[in-house]
This record gives sequence, C-alpha cells and structure tokens, in this order.
Amino acid sequence: MEELVLCLSAAVARAFFGFELKSQFHEPYLSTSLQDFWGRRWNLMITNILRPTVYDPIRRVLTRIYGKRWATLAAVVCSFAVSGLMHEVIYYYVSRVPPTWEVTWFFVLHGVCLVVEVELKKAVSGRWRLHPGVSRALTLVFLVVTAHWLFFPQLLRNGVDTKALAEYAMLGDFVKAKLPIKS
Repeated sequence: MEELVLCLSAAVARAFFGFELKSQFHEPYLSTSLQDFWGRRWNLMITNILRPTVYDPIRRVLTRIYGKRWATLAAVVCSFAVSGLMHEVIYYYVSRVPPTWEVTWFFVLHGVCLVVEVELKKAVSGRWRLHPGVSRALTLVFLVVTAHWLFFPQLLRNGVDTKALAEYAMLGDFVKAKLPIKS
C-alpha cells in the first residue's frame, strides 16, 4: 500500500508541479537478503529517516558502553522496533482500534533476523555463498510468510482493506465528476 501511495504522490507532483520525486523503492523483489531488502530496496525514505534519528544516536551512545559490534547490532534492532511502533500508530490512525502489537513484533523479528544474517555473513566471510536465485527466493518467502503472519492480520481483521478500496472508488468518482466530459 505504501508503494501505491508514494507512486500516486509522485504522479501528482509530476503532473501539477513538473518535477520528479525520487523513487522510494528499488526493485524489492530482487532482494537477496533482509539487509538488501530493508537497507537498499524497500521504502528508502524511511531508511534515510531512521538512520540519523534512531540508528546513529543509539550506536554512538552504546559504542562507549558495549563496543562497536554490539552497539551496531542493538541499533539495528532498536531502529526496527521504532519502525514497528510507528506502524502501530499508523494502524491505529487508520482503524481506530487499539494496537495488538503484531506489527511491532513483525519489525522486531525482522531486526533480529537481520542481525543474525549480518553475523552469519561475517562468520562465513566469503567462504560460502548461496546462489542469488536461492537467496532471493528465501528472502521473499520469509517476507511473505512473516507479513501474512504478523503484518497484515490487524489490517484485515479491522476491514482496512475494504475501507481503502471504498475510499479509492470515491476518489475516482470525485475525479470523474470534476473532469469536463465532451459528448
């Protein structure tokens, strides 16, 4: 849904103001890892917001206490937790139903798994590597399964999908009514 909203916003900016907005997605279906998906391919605007506001300050503070390695790992998980909490706020705003925390757990799980992935990559350091086709499939399956399990149920339970489709239909009807129709 985020990609659709950002795509529509870019189209409006292009049509009315004549400028291009930077794409916020970079072929996420080609991701070969969670690190690749979250860091370089999915919702790049949020990555660029979370890095200086959550990741960098937490890493800087914790480096003094735990050292760079552990501080970096903790900063990754904290960034994902903040993203999860922000998604809970968005879900509440859209549905007006108290949070179930499933969405936060989705992001915390992904943060922990990303940390494990990074550590595994360091442990094998180039001695062993999955074929890109296999790593893409594993990444996408993990994303789809965890999203189906933790990310989407709260939206579907509360009928947000139905409400959104109805609102898009109303917007389409409004635009059609405002367009000059020539017979």
